[in-house]
Amino acid sequence: MIAFLYARVSTGEQNEGMQLREMRELAERRGWQVEIFPDVGVSGAKDSRPELDRMMTLVRKRKCDVVMVYRFDRFARSTRQLVNALEEFNALGVQFVSVHEAIDTTTPTGRLAFHIFAAISEFERELIRERVRSGVAHARAQGKRLGRPQADLDHTKIASLRASGASLRTIAHKLGISHQAVMRSLRRAVTKSSAEQPVENADNKGLMDALQSVTK
Repeated sequence: MIAFLYARVSTGEQNEGMQLREMRELAERRGWQVEIFPDVGVSGAKDSRPELDRMMTLVRKRKCDVVMVYRFDRFARSTRQLVNALEEFNALGVQFVSVHEAIDTTTPTGRLAFHIFAAISEFERELIRERVRSGVAHARAQGKRLGRPQADLDHTKIASLRASGASLRTIAHKLGISHQAVMRSLRRAVTKSSAEQPVENADNKGLMDALQSVTK
């Protein structure tokens, strides 16, 4: 079996040797071949860590059988990130070993620990979703408008530009709004004009024809 050993120390004064020594000893007892990925002087708070990124790229190509770390906090920034990584390893058929926490998914006890972590993480996600749903329901009950605020549209200007032959893209660019906002405004103008005013002259009819052309 091939084991990837990941070690990280956050300052140049620290030495990753202690981490690697214990991981090498465990791998040797198991008869695993090892490849080392040390991040030295790299904070665990960083999203991007060179050796971790390189290791994960190889893991996703199924270049190893086991990923070994000295301790959880050397590898993951949070419980959720850890569980997500473990779930990805599981899907790839890659085992995970943490020396310090004695977590080893190559054993039945280690697999049980993984499922406990996964259950806790899912419980946390469900709590967050429930709080969001409750917050939305409460806001709606108070009559609050949710979502992004709509831009203030000059419906008359939009209709005039369209009637003069301007394309939807041109109108959107000129007024600094989205293509969808132009469409909504023109549809609104067609509906309002049809409901409130009869088409009494050639100018109005031309305007209506131009507006209706975008709703067909």
